[in-house]
Amino acid sequence: MTREELIQTVDTYRATTFRIAYGYTGSYEDSEDISQDVFLKLYSLDKTFKDEEHKKAWLIRVTINKAKSLLRTSWKQKRDDFDNLRNLEDRPYYCEVADRELFDCVMRLPEKYRTVVYLFYYEDYTTAQIAKFLKITQTAVTTRLARARDELKRTYAKIEKEELRHAGNEA
Repeated sequence: MTREELIQTVDTYRATTFRIAYGYTGSYEDSEDISQDVFLKLYSLDKTFKDEEHKKAWLIRVTINKAKSLLRTSWKQKRDDFDNLRNLEDRPYYCEVADRELFDCVMRLPEKYRTVVYLFYYEDYTTAQIAKFLKITQTAVTTRLARARDELKRTYAKIEKEELRHAGNEA
């Protein structure tokens, strides 16, 4: 892979790898590191991809594997601060996300749900493709999507209830 090809690939897929890593780690810094590691691995790889979709699938799989590896380390487990999600307003990777509130709710889902939701809704992968990436059955993917949607509905109902109560207190 040439330097120019790498730059083009990074420009195209940096946000995707970052968001997937963030979905697993909940950490901006760890997600940056994982994304960078993925592209370094790609650059040093002596592999030819069938097409652009094959390259994207490879990048997603490697990102998931690196994120899971990081989460297995005792160092990460000791300093996990996922409950303290940072304000993402200033982060360049989120500027195209139209509905930040929804995205933040998705990122608060349990890892097994947020990954399938992200790949399905934000990356437009089919349930069969997601099953292959995650090495689970297609039925498991559809079940996780359904449960994630139910959880998001409950979360939004709570948010709306809080907003109504807050608006009533201000009046």
